[in-house]
Amino acid sequence: MQQSSLSRSIRQTEHYLGFTIFERYSGGVRPTRAGRSVLRLARTILEDFDALVATANSVRTSETGRLAVGFCTSLSAGNLQASLLEFKQRFPQIELATVERSRTRLATALRNGVLDILIVTGSLPLLESETMSLWGERVLVVLPEDHPLTARETVYWTDLRGETVLLSHYDPGREFEDLLVSKLVSPEDRPKVERHDVSRGIIKSLISMNSGISLVLESDLGANFAGLVYRELRDGTGPSRFDFSAYWRADNENPVLAAFLKLLSERYPSSPLGR
Repeated sequence: MQQSSLSRSIRQTEHYLGFTIFERYSGGVRPTRAGRSVLRLARTILEDFDALVATANSVRTSETGRLAVGFCTSLSAGNLQASLLEFKQRFPQIELATVERSRTRLATALRNGVLDILIVTGSLPLLESETMSLWGERVLVVLPEDHPLTARETVYWTDLRGETVLLSHYDPGREFEDLLVSKLVSPEDRPKVERHDVSRGIIKSLISMNSGISLVLESDLGANFAGLVYRELRDGTGPSRFDFSAYWRADNENPVLAAFLKLLSERYPSSPLGR
């Protein structure tokens, strides 16, 4: 696209929206605060549109098939990684698309048909969807290697008093904070919580810099960082766990989804297929 056509399209978009997307100066342009929000949303829309086009092309050309899986936890180890790996081994011709987003954005993508299935912790208020209970993962505390609590094989929630807990804004950071509040009801007993707009990997880097401690699930153990120690978190009833479930649209006729659901029901047979 020519520069003049691009500039004209931007001006037309700004006129339609009623505010300026870019600040113009002699050295070029830069997005305004409102413009940055528009660009982030536009990027999401384009990503979702690309996924829809890929799905439509797969159906139109009668290709071997495609499965789009959404999640918001680590793929470095654990049952999610093992399930996807087994599926790829059984069906090597299938295109497996994985999407990591917040639970809210994943739910929207499922409703819009961008994703075939979600595998997430907790419950989602999704209408016209099916669900299957899968597995549970223990909650662990991540400590710098020279932290006094590393001398213990098991750490209790009450041991976190006076600590600084670093949590990501990304899921499941909010769930960790809710769990922390439920385990330590009195505000005086709770550690200081710092929320950072960074990935789980950056949180681990901050811990290695002795900036605090954090909470993770077992599946995070595969992405280990030097200088970190993991300990199981317990209370009087035993270890704390997060339960995972699968969600999919009841009207999704993708045969590849049916094959993946069959695999999940074989690996985790405690729950009937859909409910």
